[in-house]
Amino acid sequence: PISGSLGALATTVGGVMYMHSFQGGATLLSLGLLFILYTMFVWWRDVLRESTLEGHHTKVVQLGLRYGFILFIVSEVMFFFAFFWAFFHSSLAPTVEIGGIWPPKGIWVLDPWEIPFLNTLILLSSGAAVTWAHHAILAGKEKRAVYALVATVLLALVFTGFQGMEYYQAPFTISDSIYGSTFYLATGFHGFHVIIGTLFLIICGIRQYLGHLTKEHHVGFEAAAWYWHFV
Repeated sequence: PISGSLGALATTVGGVMYMHSFQGGATLLSLGLLFILYTMFVWWRDVLRESTLEGHHTKVVQLGLRYGFILFIVSEVMFFFAFFWAFFHSSLAPTVEIGGIWPPKGIWVLDPWEIPFLNTLILLSSGAAVTWAHHAILAGKEKRAVYALVATVLLALVFTGFQGMEYYQAPFTISDSIYGSTFYLATGFHGFHVIIGTLFLIICGIRQYLGHLTKEHHVGFEAAAWYWHFV
């Protein structure tokens, strides 16, 4: 908890400093991300030991983990709901501060039928691939599950690459009116969740390859699949 809290604080403060071009912002942001990655590694390592080697994950424990993760996803839905609310509030009822028009004057919007549409198809395909992996685990097809998880991770990496390309080519920044703010906040946090989900799936793929996941015990994979369907 302490390292995770420090990592979250450093990431938030460092991110704000970096966006405002303050000296040391990038360094603090990097340190915060390293703290978060360290916390994730240690936390997941202990969970794997408890479940795989020590056998502490009984049916009751598994049920509690599922309920806890469902509540986490609900909180994530509320998190993104705020960004959608800001976008639709500004677009459906543009204020006089932005000229009463949407998008604001001077903003060249991205074509939704190019990279955004392609990325949507990629994410939907990756969702189908992770469902394929789930069915393979339930059927006891270990190699097939590994192949499906590899396909899911590859699609996720392609999505992230296209997202970076879209950011690089975007003709506006996060400082360009409410449009730029809502666009980069929503898509940026979504991209961050995709990266976290990709790491989650990579770990599940390694565990599947090592034989940790079985028909009866694969709560970690279920959590990763739910999270991936959410993003």
